[in-house]
Amino acid sequence: MSDRVAENVGALVRRLSRHLNRKITDVLALLFRHKSAGSLGAVAGFAIAVVFAWKFLRPSRGRRTSDRRKPRASPSTSREAAGADPSPSEGFVPLRPLKVSDAIEAVASPVELTLGQIVRKKLGGCRKMTCQLLGVILEEKTPEELQKHATLRLSVLEVLEEISKYCDLYLMETVLDDESEERVLSALENGGVFQTGSLIKDKVLFCSTDVGRTSFVRQLEADWHIDSNLEIISQLLRFIRFQLYISEMESGQIAPNVFTSTCLEQFFS
Repeated sequence: MSDRVAENVGALVRRLSRHLNRKITDVLALLFRHKSAGSLGAVAGFAIAVVFAWKFLRPSRGRRTSDRRKPRASPSTSREAAGADPSPSEGFVPLRPLKVSDAIEAVASPVELTLGQIVRKKLGGCRKMTCQLLGVILEEKTPEELQKHATLRLSVLEVLEEISKYCDLYLMETVLDDESEERVLSALENGGVFQTGSLIKDKVLFCSTDVGRTSFVRQLEADWHIDSNLEIISQLLRFIRFQLYISEMESGQIAPNVFTSTCLEQFFS
């Protein structure tokens, strides 16, 4: 719009200049015809006024040029349009473009969790857990075997430690005599079970029947129960939030709140 105004002003000035030239020519012709001092002074004054008026009305070439000059883009804008990275001194932090290969590598290489993180993830908001000893913590699988010996499964120690750190853990078993209790406590103590975590001897419970073990779990109101007896698992189905059934023949999830595994450490692997 400024260019159009400048052109209109220029055209007006040119018309005015031509008009003034004609007037000056007529005046000079009249002067030569009438050579008088008064006429000559009047003509000179008129000519000076015309010159000053023409210089004042003429638009500046510098202003026209600057008006027509296109605005220059800022350096940062020019570099962004050209695809260059802005420099850190201008307040921008250059970002490396994300490649498809990087995304695939991130999905294919998940972060490896520690055992403690896996235990917490598996148990969720568990605050109390009950766990059978035979076939889970001990190598023996029947109360009759405990009358002869009690052997701690060393592979379960690390998992047992993490569980006892995360929630209130109670161990329990059905035994046939007091000597069996002593063997079990001695095996746990010698294995270092009571040295770490929150597990103590008072949290190892014994009973003489499977019904007594079921009653222990219900009275403690555990969030999780672990057992190798499917009948006890079935009886507790309505009372315990989650259960883990330890079986040599893993059969998957047998109920919405019952999981199966061949061993305790395999479930938390």
